[in-house]
Amino acid sequence: MVKDPNKPRGKTSSYAFFVQTCREEHKKKHPGTYVNFAEFFMKCSERWRTMSAKERTKFEDMAKNDKARYEREMKSYVPPKGAKGGKRKKDPNAPKPLCTFSGLCIPCNEVAHSLGQVSLGDGLS
Repeated sequence: MVKDPNKPRGKTSSYAFFVQTCREEHKKKHPGTYVNFAEFFMKCSERWRTMSAKERTKFEDMAKNDKARYEREMKSYVPPKGAKGGKRKKDPNAPKPLCTFSGLCIPCNEVAHSLGQVSLGDGLS
């Protein structure tokens, strides 16, 4: 499936704006140094958790503005012809797949019946 280059970029969350700001700060303080992303994101998430609601409002406002931008761009966006949208609908008449346990028990029950032994369901009634 080919991505449409004209489709608007998705909306960005407040946390994503926060991480982006953290990266910019880190680049200014430590230009040209290697960044271990796992540690960096752990520190960012810790900082985000300890941040007060008042401090988060800056990033939440940025997210609201970006959401408005996204909705505005999506109103004027027209997908190309032949592009399928959304999820594919499930066929209600399609047979349900057997789980592994059922797949293993059915042959065992058939063998037990052919040998004249009791199957799993016979003793439960």
